[in-house]
Amino acid sequence: QVHVVESGGGLVQAGGSLRLSCAASGMLFSMNAMGWYRQAPGKQRELVATITSGGETNYADSVKGRFTISIDNAKNTVYLQMNSLEPEDTAVYYCYADVRLNLLLRRDYWGQGTQVTVSS
Repeated sequence: QVHVVESGGGLVQAGGSLRLSCAASGMLFSMNAMGWYRQAPGKQRELVATITSGGETNYADSVKGRFTISIDNAKNTVYLQMNSLEPEDTAVYYCYADVRLNLLLRRDYWGQGTQVTVSS
């Protein structure tokens, strides 16, 4: 019912910047929150940043001050501006959307991931 698509990943050099986008589409009643997780090679999936539709944000300590999450409620789109990228940021980044489908149902939807590779 809800389709989530990430874009903006790629290969950048250390110190560079990248902007990820994630759009949720479909018949959703309301959006509660959107956010980003990442999974690096050999590591567990970890939270990167989240944002509620009201603009409340939460960041992993490792990205705080370097990454900025924002949301466009009209477009059901979340963005992750990543600055001062480090090789340790290399991972597949997954977007999620915490969606209320109707008065009864609330579900999370996930994108397929976008690869971010930071070279030294």
